[in-house]
Amino acid sequence: MTKPDQPPSPIARAIAMFTLIVAGEAVFFLPFVLPRVFRPTLLEVFQLTNLELGIAFSLYGVVAMIAYFPGGPLADMFSARKLMAVALLATAAGGLLLASIPSLGGLKLLYGFWGATTILLFWAPLIRATRAWGGAMLPGRAFGFLDGGRGLVAAAIGSGAVALFALLMPEDVQTASAAQRTHAFQQVVYLFTGITLAAAVLVWFALPRQGEPSDPIELKRPLGAVRRVLKMPTVWLQAIVVVSAYVGYKGLDNISLYAHEVLEFDEVQAAQVGTLSMWMRPVAAVAAGLLADRFGVARLTILSLLGFGIGSGMLAVGAFPPGMSMFFFATMISTSACVFALRGLYFAMMEEGRVPFGDTGCAVGIVSVIGFTPDVFMGPWMGILLDRWPGELGHQYFFASLAVAATIGLIASIAFWRIVRRWNEA
Repeated sequence: MTKPDQPPSPIARAIAMFTLIVAGEAVFFLPFVLPRVFRPTLLEVFQLTNLELGIAFSLYGVVAMIAYFPGGPLADMFSARKLMAVALLATAAGGLLLASIPSLGGLKLLYGFWGATTILLFWAPLIRATRAWGGAMLPGRAFGFLDGGRGLVAAAIGSGAVALFALLMPEDVQTASAAQRTHAFQQVVYLFTGITLAAAVLVWFALPRQGEPSDPIELKRPLGAVRRVLKMPTVWLQAIVVVSAYVGYKGLDNISLYAHEVLEFDEVQAAQVGTLSMWMRPVAAVAAGLLADRFGVARLTILSLLGFGIGSGMLAVGAFPPGMSMFFFATMISTSACVFALRGLYFAMMEEGRVPFGDTGCAVGIVSVIGFTPDVFMGPWMGILLDRWPGELGHQYFFASLAVAATIGLIASIAFWRIVRRWNEA
């Protein structure tokens, strides 16, 4: 992000990482953090079934899948500062539409729009800028700081949003009218929209202008990078790991609803459970990043997938009837920690996988096209299971599917580690 002959000062590096952290989470507040924390309320306000909301998420995923691939080469060609600022502004504009409580059709279109704003112009530039920040020596730290910091921002803002929501609701939440619930939800949407807009301003003024490309890059370069990246087995294995980890991440969307429907928590308590899960993200991602730079990204990825699989299996067996809250919280916290650790690791795998830095954007695009397919199928899958088998049984089936995904990712991560070990021994 700065010229090679002008190394950034520690203060400049700190400001750059802070900006990447804030922007990297703010862009996803409206499409993801809001439904994760306030899913029961969102379903009530919009009068949706789980399947209908899942279809909206799926439309986001379809657009995102289309956008990941061209977004990768764009990140290698154009300024991260400009691409990210425009993406944040457009995403914030969508928040104004959400606050108007659109119809189901409008909500679907909005999620499709967010699929373009958050991915085509934002995702690959964010990853490329983060890899540049960490360099060859500190890839785990860079991505651990990014996702851990993003988690801290999400948890802090999420907690603030829950407090605002609780303040606007009656003392006895169960007596809230539809109008009161809708008004409180709208204020939370406005809060997230304002933060997203502020992040756009921060990116524009805080990210350095040095190193921004001034000449178009020839078309041959991104095409050549795509060919090179597609030939790398480590990239394909990394993509499988991302799929598994992202299934786990999307699966955490079910935590608040599980607490509400199975453990009989009220709406505010359920939102607090979702927020508590989010608070594990900064701790887990930063710790995983620091440990990965010392012991290896692949090793930490294997351990995290193992923990994710065990935790999902525990939730799948239905061991948490009402009254066993402490056991549930312990399992939920440990499983969330493993899932969030993976988010701080899976793009750091590019360094151990020996992806050339100049091909970073293309590699991100290819890995993301495969790795984030859960954006397409996880919403409908969750909706089908929870609507077809209401109550605890549907949740058990859902968490069992997470355990299967974790096992597949574990096998891929072991294969990745073996390749890296052969390279290091050669």
